Amino acid sequence: MSWLQQLGDGMRRHARLIRTVQWAVVLAYAVLLVVPALLPLPDSQARLLNNLTLLAQFLFWGIWWPFVLLSMVLFGRLWCGVLCPEGSLSEWASRHGRGLGIPRWLRWGGWPTVGFCLTTLYGQLISVYDYAQAALLILGGSTVAAVIVGLLFVRGKRVWCRYLCPVSGVFALLARLAPVHFAVDEQRWKTNTAPRLPLPNCAPLLDIRRLQGASDCHACGRCSGQRGAVQLIARSCNQEILKAPRQPGAAWDVRLLLFGVIGLAMGAFHWTASPWFIVLKQSLAEWLVGHDWLWPLQDNAPWWLLTHYPQLNDSFSWLDGFCIVLYLAGSSLLLGGGCWLLLRLAARVAGDRALFRPLALTLTPLGGAGLFLGLSATTVKLLRYEGWVLAWVQPVRVGVLVGAIGWCLWLGWRQLDGVRRSARWSAWVWVMVAVFFGGLSEYISVI
Repeated sequence: MSWLQQLGDGMRRHARLIRTVQWAVVLAYAVLLVVPALLPLPDSQARLLNNLTLLAQFLFWGIWWPFVLLSMVLFGRLWCGVLCPEGSLSEWASRHGRGLGIPRWLRWGGWPTVGFCLTTLYGQLISVYDYAQAALLILGGSTVAAVIVGLLFVRGKRVWCRYLCPVSGVFALLARLAPVHFAVDEQRWKTNTAPRLPLPNCAPLLDIRRLQGASDCHACGRCSGQRGAVQLIARSCNQEILKAPRQPGAAWDVRLLLFGVIGLAMGAFHWTASPWFIVLKQSLAEWLVGHDWLWPLQDNAPWWLLTHYPQLNDSFSWLDGFCIVLYLAGSSLLLGGGCWLLLRLAARVAGDRALFRPLALTLTPLGGAGLFLGLSATTVKLLRYEGWVLAWVQPVRVGVLVGAIGWCLWLGWRQLDGVRRSARWSAWVWVMVAVFFGGLSEYISVI
């Protein structure tokens, strides 16, 4: 028995310890989320080590979220199954809820994409990375929604995590790159006649017997060793992406990757320093003044609608909010639509339009790198504010982006296996253009 298999089986044996860890994470999450929102805003002299609000900001946006994303690439959705406070609370609530069936509208596959896009957009409007009240509203609101869904639907399950969580789609994309996963041998499952363990509670409502890949599995370890057919194993990081043609197609994962992760999220990281945003805002402001429409220039919106902290000279006008929405929507359509068209062209040149989705998924490393670099920019900013020089950071960030681009190019080439030679090279050129198009936008946004 390999050490990975022993680790997976150990997770099943020590389920009580994992639950204890889950509640410890819930407690830490609640303290870091709620307490800073009740404290006064930090002044200019505040530092990480003497101000809980700044410390919570650093832990949430500088450590927590960037490295949760990194954990998806390294360990699959282990965070979801073992550590996520929303998942733990939703499952706990569902044990005491009404246990209703899941309505058809709730099972719509587009909810994670819509949730990610709306959360990203709203977070920019209220400056979620900078203010504790905004973080409480978005993260706390999501947690409350997870508990309510748990109280309503299916006892003992994580309906929120499976169908509605705004980041579950992103986690599913990144988990495809993980070098480990719980593999299921369906034939062995059917033929096993040895004494069988009780059927585990698969909280995200998966059909364990037919489970393939790491994108949907929460890696909680509850099913490890089941019928001798489930075990934690190592695999190639490219395996799940390259076998995409043999998986059931799903349009929403491609839309999320191209329009949400590469398009919208990169715009969210970039707009504050964008000269195009400034030109857009100035042009609209001049037009409004010329037509004597002055109310959009006022900054009297409440903080929960647009950033409004006049004591820190940080307030958005109605025009600011409109320009942010317009800029991020344009970023999503331009970057995501550009990659979409280029990959459609690559599939057409390859002579197989069904290759579009597999080719689109080869951009997953680029999307993951962009999110990690964008969020970790907060880490770097706060540490530099504390006096850390970090001269080595910028070359490392460029190296991560270059590595992601190279990985995408390799996956694109491998995905075109079986295409005749001349068509393969022509199609790969268009894949390369798409990768560099997305890579250049990420360089501008996060480097």
